[in-house]
Amino acid sequence: MRVARWGDSLAVRLPKAVVDELGLAPGDDVEIITARRDRLVLDKADRRQAAVDAMATEHLVRPEGYVFDREEANAR
Repeated sequence: MRVARWGDSLAVRLPKAVVDELGLAPGDDVEIITARRDRLVLDKADRRQAAVDAMATEHLVRPEGYVFDREEANAR
């Protein structure tokens, strides 16, 4: 992998094998698990599951029969 400039930041292109292994798509977040000089371990960050887990730790529950409708929520 090669480090490249991306605006004021640096970016790394991920090899197709890594993209396929993690099931990545444009816009996905990745989490750096460990980073050493000779090794970088990544995982696909699951923001939706993290939000659900956060709700569980707060003991928040959805009302009976609640269904989230993304289209309705984003309607303008």
